[in-house]
Amino acid sequence: MDGVIIINKPKGISSNEVIQRVRKILQIKQVGHCGTLDPLATGVLPILVGQGTKVSKYMVEHDKTYIATIQLGTKTTTADGEGEILQKQGVSNITEDEICNCLITFKGEQMQIPPIYSAIKKNGKKLYEYARKGENVEIEARKIFIHEIKLLKWESKLKQIVFEVKCSKGTYIRSLCEDIAERLGTIGFMNDLIRTKVNKFRIEDSITIEEIEKSPNSIRIISIEELFNGSEKIILDNSALNYFLNGVMLTNNRHDDVYRIYNNDKFIGLGIIKDGLLKRDVIV
Repeated sequence: MDGVIIINKPKGISSNEVIQRVRKILQIKQVGHCGTLDPLATGVLPILVGQGTKVSKYMVEHDKTYIATIQLGTKTTTADGEGEILQKQGVSNITEDEICNCLITFKGEQMQIPPIYSAIKKNGKKLYEYARKGENVEIEARKIFIHEIKLLKWESKLKQIVFEVKCSKGTYIRSLCEDIAERLGTIGFMNDLIRTKVNKFRIEDSITIEEIEKSPNSIRIISIEELFNGSEKIILDNSALNYFLNGVMLTNNRHDDVYRIYNNDKFIGLGIIKDGLLKRDVIV
């Protein structure tokens, strides 16, 4: 059992809790994820099982797509609905055109300040550890990239904006929601979040934890071979394969990249070519 399971994470539990439940259901020790979802959030959480845990380094850089809801007129300590209310203010009449024009300004490269309630480390401590103790800490802005962002719905009576965004790794949607509200001349927090896509993993193809519990032996696991079906093949004969599996680097003049390694028609795993040398990476 090696590869990726696409989980539709429910609201109210952490990504780590999902891992623990999957580990218990499938009775497998090697379980991990590539991209934490806050307990408040729902949606796509790729779970790596078995040898699949070794390919997480290739998956953490993937772009992600979200549907988020901003509640205007209120600011909270955590920038989401779980925090304490810091401030309330009235919201002037805002039109859909104004919101659309505002969202467009966020496209492209941005510098974003992550929320204080996050797991980013500063001087060896996670930011939320400072926040819980009431300690002030300077948070450096980080470079992110917004590929697409668009308005899905403007609930004028509720003062709620529902928008979709495709963004780079490291983008905090909570911070984005606060920044959008500020650019609209008000305050706000992230009231809801659904992750609909992580690279090619779509929410339409995901399964729930309950479905895994009902049929643990028939769940869809995306194999490592399938995950890298866009990578080129290298076929090794028995002699070269023996060297490869024993960690010997083989001369190969293809360009630097990750390759699928085969012996005849049998998938062996992944290899990396760098500076004309092929070395083993993940063996299934």
